[in-house]
Amino acid sequence: MNEPATPTSVTVVTGVAVSPETGTPHLREGDTVAVVSPSGPPNAALLQRGVKLLEGLGLKVVLGRHVLDREGYLAGSDADRAADLQAAWCDPAISAVFCSRGGYGAARILDLLDWHAMRAAGPKILLGSSDITALHHVFGVELGLPTLHGPMPACRPLSFEEEPEPVTWDHLRAALFGHAPPVTGDRVLREGRAEGVLAGGNLSLLASLCGTRYQPSFAGRLVLLEDVGEQPYRIDRMLTQLLQSGALDGVRGFALGSWVECGDPYPVLAERLLPLGVPVIAGLTVGHGTPQRSVWLGGLGVIDTESCSLAGLLGPADQAV
Repeated sequence: MNEPATPTSVTVVTGVAVSPETGTPHLREGDTVAVVSPSGPPNAALLQRGVKLLEGLGLKVVLGRHVLDREGYLAGSDADRAADLQAAWCDPAISAVFCSRGGYGAARILDLLDWHAMRAAGPKILLGSSDITALHHVFGVELGLPTLHGPMPACRPLSFEEEPEPVTWDHLRAALFGHAPPVTGDRVLREGRAEGVLAGGNLSLLASLCGTRYQPSFAGRLVLLEDVGEQPYRIDRMLTQLLQSGALDGVRGFALGSWVECGDPYPVLAERLLPLGVPVIAGLTVGHGTPQRSVWLGGLGVIDTESCSLAGLLGPADQAV
């Protein structure tokens, strides 16, 4: 495999490389990264395989104290999961925090995190997807930082086989060490071009935040949506919830990722989203499934229906997700 790309121009803030062109942190060989479990408990063997992959990039990997804890469907108690995440984020020796897997539980720890202390820790990378959407969203609101939506160390497609799925792995490496290339979809639901800060993630998690203090508002944003195991009528229900809550008022465009085991979601996606009159591309390999590409949430991007692509980052993102 090719060596990880290295940004040609970076500044260093509290030990973390930050690209002045994009405003995003980037890893360098020798950096220390932490793996924590803010949601469900990971499989120990898969986690070990994922750690070896990261070490193969020249990274030093430390594990959260409770990373393998298990309490039913959670990776330990809410307090312990929150403590691991906060300790890793606030450790000046750690440049990135990788979530081991999704599942469920991230939203339960939002009120247990000391956001003042985490703001003081400076820019770092948060990596995860699926249930980690709750953290992506609130990290954007509370910390004003871009976060990386991508595959996790103890999950398919990185760790279920002896070797990671190559497209997924190469794209993740590019996002971590340089600039991820654009992600291309396979269909255009409404033509046009839109620029803005990319937000969103897993549809179920975004809908679950409606009515809470963390309710999303995507005015002026590009919105990524994906999900797994949700039938079309449930997708309809969650989109309706976002629409009726006002979360999608003023949205600039949609990039629709994977819909694994969701039947045919496109009729309902078109019915609910096209009346908003903004560009919509679909079929991006972002979310669940294989391959799984990485995108920066909270950074400036562009949806271009002529190439059916989502590209970013274009420059510093001054607005939080």
